[in-house]
Amino acid sequence: MSEPVPKPAQPVMASCYRHPDRPTGIRCARCERPICNECMTPAPVGFQCPECVAGAAARTRQPTTVAGGTPINRPLVTYGLIGINAAIFLLQVAVGINAVAGDWGMWPVGIAIGGESWRLVTAAFLHGSWLHLAFNMYVLFALGPTLERILGHGRYLTLYVLAALGGGVASYAFSDFRTVSVGASGAIFGLMGALVVAGRRLRYDITQVLVLLGINVVIGFVSPGVDWRAHLGGLVTGAVVAAIMVFAPRRHRTAVQVAGLLGVVLVLAALAAWRTAQINDMLVPLGQITLG
Repeated sequence: MSEPVPKPAQPVMASCYRHPDRPTGIRCARCERPICNECMTPAPVGFQCPECVAGAAARTRQPTTVAGGTPINRPLVTYGLIGINAAIFLLQVAVGINAVAGDWGMWPVGIAIGGESWRLVTAAFLHGSWLHLAFNMYVLFALGPTLERILGHGRYLTLYVLAALGGGVASYAFSDFRTVSVGASGAIFGLMGALVVAGRRLRYDITQVLVLLGINVVIGFVSPGVDWRAHLGGLVTGAVVAAIMVFAPRRHRTAVQVAGLLGVVLVLAALAAWRTAQINDMLVPLGQITLG
């Protein structure tokens, strides 16, 4: 005696939750809402609705660098900085290297008496000769891309600018007030200090960086006309900024980095204010300086 063969179960029809006029027998494998052909996305098992697909994408953690930056493919900031420095030097050559340095270089009297605080940064984008420019840009080209990949575009640019400012403030604070100083060396030394710190954090072999740094520190002390104060100021600032960026705890990384960088800026501002007061105390009562 043969037994009746059961008919296959028919899917229960319902209306798509996004398109009520479309009956469907398919449900989202995650939330079980009914979905039509237009709303279904293939999943490892069955189909998923648009909301579940979007939620899964949002929950997927995006890769970041050790400092919390977005991974990059090309060191565009490094190339941009090289281009800016080269373009400004061409302008210096056209106008007059010494004339531009006098108007925009790090001149303590102009900063303290004239209130020209922008010189603390603009001096880092000026150079005294083709050789000066070539050496700084070579080191920037050699070290910059590695740091930019470690930090990401934004944090790397922040490091460069703060290292340049640190070099300018150190030169302003400790140089003779009659000095006029130009060059990206403060920022370049900042990159070297930062690469040492970041390399230690990532357990890179930093021997070559240490050798390069040591040679340049010695050159700064033994060569006449070299502003070693800017070198050391940039070096210390770059190392501190890098430490804040790469050692900040993951959970509160952004807050710690912002607070730390603000602290660096406040320290540099306080040092510059101290030097301004010192120069004013020396020169203003004697009537030695008059700026037009």
